[in-house]
Amino acid sequence: GSGSPRSSSVRSIINADIVKTDDDYLVLKIEGDGFLKFMVRNIVGTLVDVGLDKITSDDFKRILVSKDRNLAGITAPPHGLFLIEVKY
Repeated sequence: GSGSPRSSSVRSIINADIVKTDDDYLVLKIEGDGFLKFMVRNIVGTLVDVGLDKITSDDFKRILVSKDRNLAGITAPPHGLFLIEVKY
């Protein structure tokens, strides 16, 4: 089953990397102390907006700092998103 519920909805991103593969795919690796429902999909949707020049990287930083979901981009569809590893 799922882990124990946490009393806080605050999660921390420890590291995030974007790598372009030899076959022109983008691989986004996000490491955190936990993730909320749709959190990674929301981050990906907002990063797509950066890639499409709808917002700047500075806008992306401001959205993260604001902690206001309403400022972020769409929730990316789950297609192509994979959970690679869970560490305890």
